[in-house]
Amino acid sequence: MHRSAMLLLRDEDAARDIVHDVFESLLTSGMTDVSAGYLLRAVRNRCLNYLRNLTVRDRIKQLYALDEQEIADEDWPDDDTVALIHSAVANDLTAACRRVVELRFTAGKSYKEIASALGVSEVAVYKHLRHAMDVLRLKLSENG
Repeated sequence: MHRSAMLLLRDEDAARDIVHDVFESLLTSGMTDVSAGYLLRAVRNRCLNYLRNLTVRDRIKQLYALDEQEIADEDWPDDDTVALIHSAVANDLTAACRRVVELRFTAGKSYKEIASALGVSEVAVYKHLRHAMDVLRLKLSENG
């Protein structure tokens, strides 16, 4: 169960807490006859609830394992990194993906506003942004 929680959360402390909470709720409710499948589903559901309740900033930090102090100390991103990001957006993304990135990060629009403006679903907006982040991550790691 802990391994399953770790795969979803990538956070040792949160995974341990969630597994502990599942067992605690079983003990307090008096349930004694539960299957392994029930326990795994309970852990998975608690992990999903935990992720849903994280702020966007916390999710990004967790996804990219960013240490805010480290970034602040290095004056990141520097001018070369910004130029590399702009170049990758202009040259390595499809027109639709580039438009979504511009609306999100330049215009500051929400997923819903972007979807409405482009006539696509919010899921499509998410997929375009995810693809853009993957491309940018690859470009930055090649030049890092």
